[in-house]
Amino acid sequence: MEYEIIVAGGGHAGCEAALAGARLGHKTLLITGNKNNIATMPCNPSIGGSAKGIIVREIDALGGEMGINADKTLIQMKMLNSSKGPAVRSLRAQADKVTYPKEMLKTLESTPNLTIKEAMVEDLIVEDNTVKGVITKEGVKISSNIVILTTGTYLKADILIGNTRTRSGPHDEEPSLHLSDNLKKYGLDILRLKTGTPPRIKRDTIDFSKTKREDGDSTIYTFSHDYPATYDVNHQEPCYLIYTNQNTHKIILDNLNKSAMYGGLDDITGVGPRYCPSIEDKLVKFKDKERHQLFLEPESLYYDDIYLQGFSTSMPKDVQEKMVHSLEGLENAKILRYAYAIEYDAIYPTQINASLETKKIKNLFTAGQINGTSGYEEAAGQGLIAGINASLKLEHKEPLILKRNESYIGVLIDDLVTKGTIEPYRMLTSRAEYRLLLRHDNCDLRLREYGHQVGLIDEERYQKFLTKKKDIEELKEYLRETKITPTKDTIARLSQITDISIKDGISLYNLLKRQEITIPKLEQINLLKINYSKEVIEEVEIQIKYEGYINKVEREAEKMLKNEAKQIPEDLDYQKIPNLASEARQKLELIRPKSLGQALRISGVNPSDISILMIYLKKYYNE
Repeated sequence: MEYEIIVAGGGHAGCEAALAGARLGHKTLLITGNKNNIATMPCNPSIGGSAKGIIVREIDALGGEMGINADKTLIQMKMLNSSKGPAVRSLRAQADKVTYPKEMLKTLESTPNLTIKEAMVEDLIVEDNTVKGVITKEGVKISSNIVILTTGTYLKADILIGNTRTRSGPHDEEPSLHLSDNLKKYGLDILRLKTGTPPRIKRDTIDFSKTKREDGDSTIYTFSHDYPATYDVNHQEPCYLIYTNQNTHKIILDNLNKSAMYGGLDDITGVGPRYCPSIEDKLVKFKDKERHQLFLEPESLYYDDIYLQGFSTSMPKDVQEKMVHSLEGLENAKILRYAYAIEYDAIYPTQINASLETKKIKNLFTAGQINGTSGYEEAAGQGLIAGINASLKLEHKEPLILKRNESYIGVLIDDLVTKGTIEPYRMLTSRAEYRLLLRHDNCDLRLREYGHQVGLIDEERYQKFLTKKKDIEELKEYLRETKITPTKDTIARLSQITDISIKDGISLYNLLKRQEITIPKLEQINLLKINYSKEVIEEVEIQIKYEGYINKVEREAEKMLKNEAKQIPEDLDYQKIPNLASEARQKLELIRPKSLGQALRISGVNPSDISILMIYLKKYYNE
């Protein structure tokens, strides 16, 4: 074979897949239409966000690149939901749209075993239902053991503005015209999706005096678990908050029939993202809202484009002008790039296994928006897993399948392959039933062992992690053993930080379960003297304060894991199982779950169907 792994597509999924394959020692080829568009951000100029920031930390824990690259190139950093519980805290960075892709390209080009080629993949080489390579637009055949498709929004992509449809990908790039048709030819079912982006505004035409300034956090944060921050916390780029108004709403509603989505074009079949709707969708679905929040976000230090977050639209350009000028502070704003919607092909994700290998074509993996997801972070997480599992398959090893109680990446992939999607899937904290276990602070504790086992975390980074683990357990044990008694001096010191007094001796461990008492406060009143890192102290505090809740969720997860352990034979004939509901039989045949746990999560399969399935497995398979 010419290559061991070919990755088609240079977006966030493609970068992680290619880096994983090459770093694990496999000869890898990354094929992309334009090398200068590798890892670009055609929409939102940010990395992270609610739940998504945790995915970036998980990518880093496993040995991926997105977090490291974001840390190197950010222009603002915030911890979202910092005043709320640890289960919903998540980092969000304003990324520099110029330096982020440049740094990622530099990393790719300096990686051994990795070659980058500019071309467009339009077909696969398939023999006996096994992929053997790819065929480019020019008809060039390139052979490989494994192919990973990370084509983003480029499959038969159309740009939609008003009543115009232009066959194009993001950045006015040429889309793939034939690959999705050829995937159909090989037996894969295709769905049509759409997403959108807002207009970009020239910075010096905005009256910022009419906006509310939103600065980055004064605390230094990193996505990476290993490398220190490189940004100046005192010199971050601000964002600005504004709102729509009744005039904005009137302009939109008066011109609704001109929007590509609402009558401008009558041949749109793609389904848009429910959780990232256009401004037209917001007005139609939330008629009672008097205004909608928008953010003015800088895209780069190297040019003046301001991203109008929350104002995605497919209105004609003249209507977009009126919409933008109706906003307070943007009365004289100049639009540098008009908003548009993009419609594209993807595959039904129930056609892939949890390893991200397709069920119908062996050695063909898919990751990112081709699997129906939305977002750079969701794409990167899938790309990393696809790259890891492609490598493990080449090495004749079992795939890495992350469980729902282990990571958001595991939740994401399980949702896709078990439930499927008919709209662009976006990760939300509410999708994870064990989200108290899947926190920002413990990504390395959950996943670094896997990263080391597969070979993406080197010995130096692994030893640093083991030291952190040891320090956490050591500090917890010290706090358990160290007790204070209600002497006059102790009570006087405690009164400085809490209204609650102690009547009996108590360990510092149990004292810290009180919400208002923290390790820094105990240090401040000289009841505790320790020398541990900020990360270790934060982790110990969270584990102590939420111990009861964490233990409860862990018990719930154990029940789920028992069902995951009950395997379903791959060759099970569901037609032979009597009394199964017809919908359940159809869904089980389609998805072919690997375990009872996965079968339970299939929409349309009821508990009664699971009971029938369990009885059948016990009778005929002794399961």
